[in-house]
Amino acid sequence: MIYTVKTIIGRENLVVDNIASKAQINDLDIKVLVHPEEIRGYVFVEGDMRDIETAIKEIPHARGIIRKPVPVEDIKRFLEPKKVEIEINEGDIVEVIGGPFKGERGKVKRYDEVKREVTIELIEVTVPIPVTVDAGLVKVVKKNE
Repeated sequence: MIYTVKTIIGRENLVVDNIASKAQINDLDIKVLVHPEEIRGYVFVEGDMRDIETAIKEIPHARGIIRKPVPVEDIKRFLEPKKVEIEINEGDIVEVIGGPFKGERGKVKRYDEVKREVTIELIEVTVPIPVTVDAGLVKVVKKNE
């Protein structure tokens, strides 16, 4: 069954990591852990209710379990990869819109469509450094013509 674990907002990934570690160390019946980025303050856990309860005990940012199982149909849309059409080509100038390089501009050196990663060379730095970021975190400012 799939259950919902309530967490502190912004600490979902930490809770997922801690549950995974406890499940592995204690050989608990927990099969899958999912934290959809669109849903804040919750993670989905597939496994036995007692094992999930054992796993979240003493995890600092876990706040409890919603005991009603979640049908997979209700969360299926979060599990399917999003199809966002972004046309990025080598030589394009992009601006990073999220993450540690937010606000920086760079020239695209490589775009990996499978991994959805863009390797850019930052423009406004003294020494050009290639940086790889998620394609969803960049917007094209100027197309290479």
